[in-house]
Amino acid sequence: MPDTIETKQLTTADLANAANGRNRQDFDQAEQPQPGPSHDQYSGPLLPAEYSGDMRTRWETIQTGFVDDPRIAVQQADELVAAAIKKLAESFAGERAKLEEDWSRGNDVSTENLRQALRRYRAFFHRLLSI
Repeated sequence: MPDTIETKQLTTADLANAANGRNRQDFDQAEQPQPGPSHDQYSGPLLPAEYSGDMRTRWETIQTGFVDDPRIAVQQADELVAAAIKKLAESFAGERAKLEEDWSRGNDVSTENLRQALRRYRAFFHRLLSI
């Protein structure tokens, strides 16, 4: 899938509705990220640079359009946020699919690869909660 913004309209409500049915989990006691190099390694951009640039350009257009049509601007902002969330979810899903492919072939996935995957999830989770 190319790193371009999709033209299909997707809203945050679509994403929330897709998540219905999952059990709500208690994250109150989640492990806090540790400062230092290991944490900094995972604090970089979450999306590819080209995609992020396209998103920033779209955001500027939406923000400028607010003056002329605030309602449309808010609708477009919601769609833009939904597209960013979807792209991020696809990134995590792709990484998991690679691990699952190895598992389905009967290959052992190294503990180090699993540790790195978990660290990426943890870093993202803590960044999300700190916003």
